[in-house]
Amino acid sequence: MPNRAAWEPDHQVGHTTIDTQHQGLLDQCNVLADLCAADDGAHWHPSFDAAFERLKALAREHFETEATLLAGDAQRLEDHRSECEEFDYLVGEIVTADNFSRLELQRFLTLWCVGHVAGSAPGWRAWLASGNAPA
Repeated sequence: MPNRAAWEPDHQVGHTTIDTQHQGLLDQCNVLADLCAADDGAHWHPSFDAAFERLKALAREHFETEATLLAGDAQRLEDHRSECEEFDYLVGEIVTADNFSRLELQRFLTLWCVGHVAGSAPGWRAWLASGNAPA
């Protein structure tokens, strides 16, 4: 059974673009879940791979947005870059359809995205509240 990602009030950081992108990542995880649920056990829905590529593109776009916001905070930017590199490595080399079933991919990606959204929200809220974000 695929994992579902729910948007929770605690996920909101108070920055329209970041919140919209975070929601989009979770929504795309649910698209992957729907495609896994539609699987009859013998054939994968042909749209799964395209939806997986879309999730990777959304994540990279989101990471660019975060990096732009963090441009003036060297330590947070370095931490952020490490997270981006980890994601790129995982989805490019490890968590692939060659190594895992699509259901396992969906579960992993959902857990990773929920972890990113939920884990980064408190830090983003504090950072934004301190007036660090560019105007």
